[in-house]
Amino acid sequence: MQTSVKSKRPRTREIGIQIGHLPTGEYNGIIDVPGVKVGHVTLVSGEGKLKPGKGPIRTGVTAILPHGGNIFRDKVTASAHIINAFGKSIGLSQLMELGVIETPILLTNTLNVWTVADALVDYVSAQNPDVYSFNPIVGECNDSFLNDILGRHVQREHVFEALESASETNIEEGVVGAGTGMSGFGWKAGIGTASRVVKIGETEYTIGVLVLTNTGAASDLRIDGFPIGRKLTPAEVSDKPLGSIMIIIATDAPFSHRQLTRVAKRAAFGLARTGAIASHGSGDFVIAFSTNRSDASLDEGGITVFFRAVIEATEESIINSLLKAHTVVGHDGNVRHGMPIGRVIEILELNPPV
Repeated sequence: MQTSVKSKRPRTREIGIQIGHLPTGEYNGIIDVPGVKVGHVTLVSGEGKLKPGKGPIRTGVTAILPHGGNIFRDKVTASAHIINAFGKSIGLSQLMELGVIETPILLTNTLNVWTVADALVDYVSAQNPDVYSFNPIVGECNDSFLNDILGRHVQREHVFEALESASETNIEEGVVGAGTGMSGFGWKAGIGTASRVVKIGETEYTIGVLVLTNTGAASDLRIDGFPIGRKLTPAEVSDKPLGSIMIIIATDAPFSHRQLTRVAKRAAFGLARTGAIASHGSGDFVIAFSTNRSDASLDEGGITVFFRAVIEATEESIINSLLKAHTVVGHDGNVRHGMPIGRVIEILELNPPV
């Protein structure tokens, strides 16, 4: 049932799109933050008519680990920001109250969050015998257009595989993990990631972002400021601004919980720059954490450049999630097309940024 999709489609910078001003990290991904690991399990099987509980299956799970140790014992400072709360995420209330993350972060489809959270508790409790309370962090988007979402096909073994296979070099994007059945701006979307490097004095810090894109109206899409959705939209697609997004921010900068809250709020600007409007039915959630466990915190006067970093990396992550996603056929012949890369390049070359 599990397949790993290795997309040969390009990322933004591979077709000449240079979003923002700040430099990227080595991988231009959330894994550029030292210690952060990412793992995916992709589930694809069946075709034809939807049979709830059986398939077709187009879904998965994505794991983000702030570090490779025991996260419950070595918690990281964190915060969250809710842009629009039409969603089923788990664990955010305690995260926002206490300002720490004590488990890996998992992303999946809407109706799988409880199964995934149960599995995450099993995973963390096995690492921490004689502990009887955990706060699992699970985010979601709805992949029901392509996937048998009622089947809740992501199970305990898939969660464990995503966690145990997570690595510091995983840069997979598009139709992978939790992104397998997702859509964005009328096109196929999914997982996207990007990073920015910030220099304060003689010290460099990294901001990394990973998104699960499932949002936006086709005609609203903007790439590096250009309203490409006015010139390029998929055929036979509703132009309503539906869907949701999960935005995960990691950094090695020494931020306090309050400062991470300020940083998390700026992700909404990056989302807006792609044309998304956070509609009534959107579940738009941001989770931010710092891997820097020192007692110091960054001087407030230096935080503005980090706002820019988050905005740029969020915008680029969303565009990467679109460009890297190939066409997928789901149940009942439902199709989400991958963006036609040649046409995107042609339009942008005819309309270069000023």
